[in-house]
Amino acid sequence: MKREEKQVIINSIAEQLKSNQHFYLTDINSLNAAETFELRKECFEKNIELIVVKNTLLRKAFEQFGDKYNELTKVLNGNTSIMLTNTGNAPAKMIKKFRENHDKPILKGAYVEESVYLGEQSLDALVNLKSKNELIADVILLLQSPMRNVLSSLQSGANNIHGILKTLSEK
Repeated sequence: MKREEKQVIINSIAEQLKSNQHFYLTDINSLNAAETFELRKECFEKNIELIVVKNTLLRKAFEQFGDKYNELTKVLNGNTSIMLTNTGNAPAKMIKKFRENHDKPILKGAYVEESVYLGEQSLDALVNLKSKNELIADVILLLQSPMRNVLSSLQSGANNIHGILKTLSEK
């Protein structure tokens, strides 16, 4: 491959990293064709883009971002694939579900919510990580609860006063 072709690939990888907020580095080596097809199908259904890359080209793409991804360069050995997404925990959930029936993919590292996660032991933490939209929904629910209590109390107070006035008018 010529230097110009490599630079085009490096720029393409860097552009994809910019356009997606989160990405996972995984090892999908030793999956046969049927398993790889199944993995790609699940990725497509969950809006996750799966790309197999050469480590040297990915390292060069990381260099375009300065020191932002320095910690992730440590895991660039062996076969590497990138799972690009805009939902932080979607790939982790998909990996965990896929691994119920298969040995791979193995998580090498991830960049989620502006944090770096290294190694397979981070998978459970990433599964439990809430996305921005989930956190906003939780905050809204928490804010609605006290408001509902106040409205309920006001309505019950109005019902009590109505009952007392009705009883007094009957006497």
